[in-house]
Amino acid sequence: MPSVAVKLYSVLFKILQKHRLQNRTFSPEEGSNPFGVTSRPEEESAVPANASFNDGVATKDIHIDALTSLSVRIFLPESSLHRPFDPLSKRPDLRQSLTRRSSYGGVTATSTSPAAGEIRRSSYGGESSGIGDANGAVASGSNGHLKDSKRRQDGGGVYRGYLPGNTSSSSSRRLPIVLQFHGGGFVSGSKDSYANDVFCRRIAKLCEVIVIAVGYRLAPENRYPAAFEDGLKVLNWLGKQANLAECNKSLGSSRGSASSVDLRKFDVHRHIVDAFGASMVEPWLATHGDPSRCVLLGVSCGANIADYVARKAVAAGNLLEPVKVVAQILMYPFFIGSVPTHSEIKLANTYFYDKAICMLAWKLFLPEEEFSLDHPAANPLIAGREPPLKFMPPTLTVVAEHDWMRDRAIAYSEELRKVNIDAPVLEYKDAVHEFATLDKLLKTPQAQACAEDIAIWMKKYISLRGHEFSY
Repeated sequence: MPSVAVKLYSVLFKILQKHRLQNRTFSPEEGSNPFGVTSRPEEESAVPANASFNDGVATKDIHIDALTSLSVRIFLPESSLHRPFDPLSKRPDLRQSLTRRSSYGGVTATSTSPAAGEIRRSSYGGESSGIGDANGAVASGSNGHLKDSKRRQDGGGVYRGYLPGNTSSSSSRRLPIVLQFHGGGFVSGSKDSYANDVFCRRIAKLCEVIVIAVGYRLAPENRYPAAFEDGLKVLNWLGKQANLAECNKSLGSSRGSASSVDLRKFDVHRHIVDAFGASMVEPWLATHGDPSRCVLLGVSCGANIADYVARKAVAAGNLLEPVKVVAQILMYPFFIGSVPTHSEIKLANTYFYDKAICMLAWKLFLPEEEFSLDHPAANPLIAGREPPLKFMPPTLTVVAEHDWMRDRAIAYSEELRKVNIDAPVLEYKDAVHEFATLDKLLKTPQAQACAEDIAIWMKKYISLRGHEFSY
């Protein structure tokens, strides 16, 4: 059974949550707010973004849609800065003449010292030596470049990010990308809450991935399908970022190797790169992200969003290139249906999100004219959902013993296995809904074990050793 502390915290949580939901009304006459809200500061304290690797993960917030409040928080693990093994490091004779190009491709500097290429200042600050050019710029290695040495000195250990250089991508480490959707019944929670911040950091470090936590719009200010559309919009944004980075890199490389005539032609079209390439590229993703290994991870109602995004990704197919969703992870998904399951009857009044609270959340999320417990957003087992299950990516489902939503999540996983989808279920004893992501419970053994189990399963599909899933 859960501990006494968990039981007491659950009682307080349910009292507060029920009071908030009952008072959170939104008049249909007011219309939907296109900007919406993505967090409720009165409920949870937000953790500010921190671009330094204090605990092994740097974070930054990005507003990605000018028409809505949609934003993301990027979690970049420090392991992304560790370069792969370089055979040349064992051959000093091959490093006697190292030529590096500045970030604009115009000025190069040559070093004749064997040690000059060995010790370089990284882009996140720190004391080391580099190769300077006539303008005072210092090359930061083959991964990228900073504009000047003064900016580097003022870095103070903060990872500012940079655009990828004109060298081969094999010289920098690219990590898989995890799109993470937080929980909260569609009406609360945020990408930068304490609980979500700690959970995403844990996943980024354990799995060695870049986590992108999505700050989707909440109900009732924005009802269905706003949150689902925001999830899909972030996936499309990720593909746009990958294409812009590649375009900018390709044009930069062509400039560095072209003749003077070609360079003049390039300069004529430089405004295209400035307008659609460099000025819009997110440097952390451009340098360290591998969108061809994308995993969707949803927590509670976020699992509903992840499942929707996975379906849309399957339907889009090659239109999302170079993004490829290789797997999804559904953590205690927020599923329900008109015909109750055994757990929905037996555990209706269980810990934290009991069935009464969840019914209030669904009434706030679904439009009144579309309200139904068998709505496609609520029940994954209804007939006619597209695309067919046999095209879905591998799906790991996490459930808790004392969660009334458990049986429907298991049933959905069984349907996936019937069409030969890799869809295991991990059930954790003495665990409650959101046991791995609630701030008061993150130190429980089940929470740590869950994160480690997710890492083990995920690496089967994000590995570069031939285990990738393909549509």
